[in-house]
Amino acid sequence: MNTLALAPNRLKHFLSLTKPRVVSLIVFCAVIGMFLATPGLPPATLVFCATVGIALVAGAAAAFNCLVEQKLDALMTRTRRRPLPQGELTSFATIVFAGIVGGIGLLILYRYVNALTMWLTLATFVGYAIVYTVILKPATPQNIVIGGASGAMPPVLGWAAVTGEVGPEALILFLIIFTWTPPHFWALALYRVKDYAKAGLPMLPVTHGPRYTQLQIVLYTCVLFAVTMLPYAIRMSGVLYLLSAIVLSGTFLAYAVRLYRDYSDALARKTFKYSIYYLAALFSALLIDHFWR
Repeated sequence: MNTLALAPNRLKHFLSLTKPRVVSLIVFCAVIGMFLATPGLPPATLVFCATVGIALVAGAAAAFNCLVEQKLDALMTRTRRRPLPQGELTSFATIVFAGIVGGIGLLILYRYVNALTMWLTLATFVGYAIVYTVILKPATPQNIVIGGASGAMPPVLGWAAVTGEVGPEALILFLIIFTWTPPHFWALALYRVKDYAKAGLPMLPVTHGPRYTQLQIVLYTCVLFAVTMLPYAIRMSGVLYLLSAIVLSGTFLAYAVRLYRDYSDALARKTFKYSIYYLAALFSALLIDHFWR
């Protein structure tokens, strides 16, 4: 009975390792990439298999991240309640879980989608779990800039799943997320700076100070504004997307400027939350425009 009673909690702990909220945004962007890759609707079976495969590999990467950073997570308020710092799961159980889940995801992609998507997804796993988590994050304040490449891959994976190739439109979607990542993450780092300092991680607010970080958020958001105009510039999208991008990016830039002029932790938290809404809304606008035109 005790074993049966503990099973739901154990499953809950394994699920939390996969960071479902983060993975949901990853999957959302990948699915948008699938629908943008074709004039009509992509095959439903292909979309389903690609979505499941990408979600499983993303979850495995998140679990591996939790495994590597468990000691750091124990020092930070935001992460100390995760299963590994709390002793709810062992390192061995976590690595077995990540291996099985990631392996199944890659197998689904190879068998039911295509080899290119499988290899690109594997490269994304390595980029996030190894290059970013193990090498870059503890070594340089530019960790999120360089490591952001792996986080920008989902729409490319979706595009490759449907077309079997990576077109220039997919690279523009990649560039949007790549440029979005630093201001998104640095807004979080600003109001969590004490946590990162305690953990000894060289995040930008720790190494260069809040003021410099605030300026970088403004500059990167300006670049992001310009990058979001590219889909319209290459006629990948129409006026509906253009107007949406102007409003959404203009609001993001207004948040960034306010953060620079009159900083508060509350405003940084609002900016971080808006950045998540921003990316989801921007990609939704791309999708609606795609079928509306």
